[in-house]
Parts: sequence; structure tokens; C-alpha cells
Amino acid sequence: MLVRREQPSDVEVVGAVAAAAFAQPDSPDVAPVEVGLLDSLREDGAWLPALSLVALAPSGEEVVGHVVCTRATIGGDPVLGLGPLAVRPDWQRRGVGKALMHTVLGAADALGEPLIGLLGDPDYYGQFGFCTSSKYGILPPDPEWGRYFQVRPLSAYRPHPGTFTYARPFDDL
Repeated sequence: MLVRREQPSDVEVVGAVAAAAFAQPDSPDVAPVEVGLLDSLREDGAWLPALSLVALAPSGEEVVGHVVCTRATIGGDPVLGLGPLAVRPDWQRRGVGKALMHTVLGAADALGEPLIGLLGDPDYYGQFGFCTSSKYGILPPDPEWGRYFQVRPLSAYRPHPGTFTYARPFDDL
């Protein structure tokens, strides 16, 4: 499997991957909020092209997964917010999400980013070194998120407690 930077020609298929990954069985005709979020993040200026990655099927021609990190802050200082992470349903549980996570973590670290925050399942993201943000004195954007708001310090991290703030489009969810 190849993981590479998203290209302009991938935008439509990335939206389709997100739509399929986050589709609600009881509302199949309703576009998941993650699809609109991707569009809003691209327009907002928080989008970081070097950290928008796609996973390709072995043929190298078919996008089967996507992950993005966008600019976030802790107390005004730049960090990253991860998400959405989407894998086409027919490719889930086949290592695509893991490949995307390892690649985006390595890319963010290589770019000198200090920390990544996300909202997600601790059992899944814990395998990538994420832990509850409170361990680092970082408050989630919403206190009710509790243990589901996690952070992953990278090589450039220096302790910096405060409140994590996602890019503005996350506020519209």
C-alpha cells in the first residue's frame, strides 16, 4: 500500500471516501458532517497540504483512505488537530488506517510539529501513542469529551499546558 500527499485531483474521491466511511445506515441519503468539514477546512486556511494524505490500493490508482491534520492551537501556540481519518468500508480492518496514522505522525514529526490532538477511541488511538490530554495538562475544547480527547507529543514538544483549540470549522459541528 502506498500513502502519498493528497493531490488536487483527489479532492472529490476523498469526499466520497469520507461519505462512505461515516455514512449512517439509518440516514443513507444524508451527507455525513465530515464531508462538509473537509470542504470547510480547505477553505478556512487551516488546511496543511503536507499533512493531507491518501492511501492507495495496491494497484496504485484507487484512493481507499484519507487522513488530514490541520492547524490548531494550545493557548495560541501552533499544534495540530488530526481528523477526519476515513477508510472506505470495503478496506477497513486491512491496515489502511494504521498506515495512514503512522505516515501522518512521521510526516508531522519531520516537519517539526510539537503535538497532535484528536477526538477518538482511546483503544484505537492508544496504539499510536495517544493518551488522555489531561496527562499533559491540556484541556479539551469541550470538557465533556473526557478521555476521548487525546494528544500525541512529537519530538519538538515542550510542556505547554492550556486549552486545545481546533481550527474554526470544527466549531460548526
